[in-house]
Amino acid sequence: MPLVTREYDAARYLDSEEAIAAYVADATESGDAGELAHALGVVARAKGMSDLSRQTGLSRQTLYKALSGEGNPELGTIAKVADALGYRLSLVARTPTTPPEHIEGL
Repeated sequence: MPLVTREYDAARYLDSEEAIAAYVADATESGDAGELAHALGVVARAKGMSDLSRQTGLSRQTLYKALSGEGNPELGTIAKVADALGYRLSLVARTPTTPPEHIEGL
């Protein structure tokens, strides 16, 4: 009998608020907007994309596209999604030991 596998989907494992919070925190560490958008998309799928669509006023198609991690969603979209998921965006100063090379344009 052949081995049957399926693609890994992190949304299947985000089954508690603690797991979701840790996942989102980890995604923000890189400072990569695409990674954050993708993580919010995974959380949105775990919580229910239809509910998020109703809360944000954005269509499911728009949400899937914006939160794919491949696009370039507007900051307003990310902020609206984060708010609907119970998060807020904030900027935190890097520690002096964090090299700026990971920041685009520097």
